[in-house]
Amino acid sequence: MKILFTGGGTAGHIFPIVAVIREIKRNYPYAGFEFFYLGPKDRFSQDLLLKEGVEVKRILAGKIRRYFSFKNLIDMFKLPIGILQAFYHIFIISPDLIFSKGGYGSIATSISGRILMVPIFLHESDVSPGLANRITGKFALEIFISFPIKKTEYFSVKKMLSVGNPVRKEILNGSKEGAKKLFKLTGEKPVILILGGSQGAQRINDKILSILPNILKDYEIIHQIGEKNFEQVRKEAEVVITEDFKRYYHAFPFLNEIEIANAYSASDLIISRAGAGTIFEIALIAKPSILVPLPESAQNHQVKNAYAYAENGASLVIEEENLRPYFVLERIKNLFSQPERLKQMTHRAKEFSRPNSAKIIAEYIVTYLNQ
Repeated sequence: MKILFTGGGTAGHIFPIVAVIREIKRNYPYAGFEFFYLGPKDRFSQDLLLKEGVEVKRILAGKIRRYFSFKNLIDMFKLPIGILQAFYHIFIISPDLIFSKGGYGSIATSISGRILMVPIFLHESDVSPGLANRITGKFALEIFISFPIKKTEYFSVKKMLSVGNPVRKEILNGSKEGAKKLFKLTGEKPVILILGGSQGAQRINDKILSILPNILKDYEIIHQIGEKNFEQVRKEAEVVITEDFKRYYHAFPFLNEIEIANAYSASDLIISRAGAGTIFEIALIAKPSILVPLPESAQNHQVKNAYAYAENGASLVIEEENLRPYFVLERIKNLFSQPERLKQMTHRAKEFSRPNSAKIIAEYIVTYLNQ
């Protein structure tokens, strides 16, 4: 049986697909499934999916922006071409089912799959779905959602099944000892892990740089800067950090699976954007966090994600308009001055987590295909 996966553009779309594929392989090793991926060209799908034995096919995908940009004129022509390309690949592959993770890269595949009458299952990570999933949701057989049904917007209640966001269980394989060796941690201070997502978060990086010497007085930092801005931020950090504090700052462009697992294990607090993928990873590893939602996110979904997660006390939300350097520093110090609150945040995060999300989706897919 053949399963075709699709999604668009970022690691946040690809990691859940990897998690689902691993669960199918883990629980149905002799079922003889063939896995394919159809989407736009990006490094994450290429690197991550090929390692999972997935045959990757490329199509053009035009990003639909809700603001004026000359790129819209170019991308307007990519979508119809992408639909034709997807139609060809789907016809040749003849998949038994399409699993869409959403994003602009999934639209052409979903539309072509609908035309060719291939069953489509959809997963929505965010409280407020993007345009691609709003389109696909109209003809998807099942819509798996990450947040509770009462929190999730737009979709028909009859189609939704709240399962959480598929997370790679391998991120639980890290250890503090492993992190100490991998990142050369001193172990002298509490560890703060700063994540900007796969593309980085320049405004968060700028705020952290402005107070970096003050943070390093009391804390050790593992900082995923983002590949795009890594060299610039690293050079700026070298200027502001005194020689005595350099051993407490560990900067990386991007953390791979082994690195992020160990970084999670070593961290005492995580500062991050509020993408659903990261939120559910933080919940799974049960760590206290400060979420800084991206204000420009479509449908304001990161703000909604952050507050949906934080309402039971699992996290502290700081919206970007309040992201003043010394305000952030005071919030960090305040949290570490309340050990009981940090313990409660850990407990609340664990309560929120949905560790079996990928397994549930895998079971639904296999059960449907075996009907």
